[in-house]
Amino acid sequence: MMDLSNLKPAEGSVKKSKRVGRGQGSGKGGTSTRGHKGAKSRSGYKQKVGFEGGQMPLHRRVPKFGFSNFNRVEFRSINLDVLQRLYDAKGITYFDQEIFIQNGLADKNDKVKILGRGELTATVDVKAHAFSASAKKSIESNGGVATKI
Repeated sequence: MMDLSNLKPAEGSVKKSKRVGRGQGSGKGGTSTRGHKGAKSRSGYKQKVGFEGGQMPLHRRVPKFGFSNFNRVEFRSINLDVLQRLYDAKGITYFDQEIFIQNGLADKNDKVKILGRGELTATVDVKAHAFSASAKKSIESNGGVATKI
């Protein structure tokens, strides 16, 4: 029979926490499981990210070379043959960020650049962040419009 006197939590759901620093009689008094002396035993101790106990950290040991331009703009590239394939399969004539996202070609934060690989025979309107010269020429030669966002 089930009543309030025999209720207990599910097996493994309650975990007894170790109460430290509550006197010698508790068995966890004194150093409170922090050991003796050293930075780690002190209050307010924080270890710097990448600190390896005074050993030369990995990020300083590994040789560095090259140059990373922090002003670089990364584009998600989409070629003309992909646009032609979408036109053939789904009859899409207008391409913008929304269409690229819906068809899995770009994410919402991606900048899109249209590149000129493949052949485009359809008349399409394309809105993108950038176009290669050959892609723009190909789109406009078929009567389409290439608009820069």
